[in-house]
Amino acid sequence: MDAWKLDGFVASLTAASPATVRAYRSDVARFAEWASGTTVDGPDDVSRDHVRRYVAFLSGRGMARRSISRAMASLRRYFAWRTRDGGAAFDPTAGISVPSGQGRLPRVLTADQLGALLGAPADDGAPEWRHLRDVAMVEVLYGSGLRVAELCALDVASVDLDARAVRVWGKGSKERRLPLSEPSVDAIRAWLAHRDDVATVPDALFVNPRGTRIGTRDVRRTVDARASSPTHPHALRHTFATHLLDHGADLRAVQELLGHASVATTQRYTHVSKERLKSAYEVSHPRA
Repeated sequence: MDAWKLDGFVASLTAASPATVRAYRSDVARFAEWASGTTVDGPDDVSRDHVRRYVAFLSGRGMARRSISRAMASLRRYFAWRTRDGGAAFDPTAGISVPSGQGRLPRVLTADQLGALLGAPADDGAPEWRHLRDVAMVEVLYGSGLRVAELCALDVASVDLDARAVRVWGKGSKERRLPLSEPSVDAIRAWLAHRDDVATVPDALFVNPRGTRIGTRDVRRTVDARASSPTHPHALRHTFATHLLDHGADLRAVQELLGHASVATTQRYTHVSKERLKSAYEVSHPRA
């Protein structure tokens, strides 16, 4: 993070209010963290394509257009400062626009994208435990609709494989018990048979190569590496919810499964489901 010189950028915001300064710093730091998961080592490595991908990433997570606009305003201010005072010769935000409309609908994976993600082969030379862990993680993300942070927080004791259930602690420290799909149960069993070969902590269900509890960045990199195109783990949660509604699940039931405090949050998936049905009709019906 030192390469981004955030303290120098913040010091340049002499006319901004303290709240605005905090927002600018937070937005740039969030972009820097996202960029570190790509080929970017510092701000000089950022290209227009990286910025476009970041806008698509925010849209894919269901972020409102207003929030994306603010994030882009922060990045424009930051890179303007770099080109003015930091000696940078190129502003990667130039010519990048925020998508029009009131915010994109959640991104839902196609059948091919989901199949590629769930069925990705093991990497040559990678240890067997890593492939088994990765399969188990993506199966649980899709099969139970977990948030990434919820997945990372799972303990071995959180899963009851005989009952095909998982206990999850969500936002606001609210607990919910979710069903596990049959592929998830099989994948977790296979992973647990090898977990002790790498784990150095007693509780965490999923661990990193150091043997400690896995982090959200590790999960993001795993999903991106298995996917056929850049994919955020949250897309699996979006796909889980939409597939349930596509097949007639009750909205309130989906709300409970997702752990949403308000049904209004869940309702956006009904719009996705309706758009998918409309698209299927237009493609398939002979008189559409």
